[in-house]
Amino acid sequence: MNIELQGRWHIRLYRGEDLIEERAGRNIITTDGKSFLAAFLYSAAVSGGTWPMRYIAIGTGTGVEAAADTALGTEAARATTGTVCNIAGGVFRVIATFASGEGTGAITEYGLFNTSSSSAGTMFSRDLESAINKGANDTLTVITDVTAS
Repeated sequence: MNIELQGRWHIRLYRGEDLIEERAGRNIITTDGKSFLAAFLYSAAVSGGTWPMRYIAIGTGTGVEAAADTALGTEAARATTGTVCNIAGGVFRVIATFASGEGTGAITEYGLFNTSSSSAGTMFSRDLESAINKGANDTLTVITDVTAS
């Protein structure tokens, strides 16, 4: 039996209450992400471990995603909390919001990590999209779905 992991990102940029721009894209699950999942499943089996992959980072790097990636190209901000959901059909979802003044600039990349510490931890997945320009007064909501099929 094989389990395939697929990732999907949804990005929404708000100016005040108004939705300014919306994007969606697929990402790759990194080699480290696959190793982390295997280690987690082992840990959960022997000790009831927890799943810390709940921190979304945004960045301005432009390098194409690769399974060997361990960090974003240029990290701009990382959410210190993320809302996690278990959606029917084998979907794990994390939602993070970057408030006004947080992670501004031409945001092009998104990553899911196991720590809130900027530029640290294991990156589970990464997505590269065309730039979404987040101004100082904008709010950016980022949603990532990891589907086991």
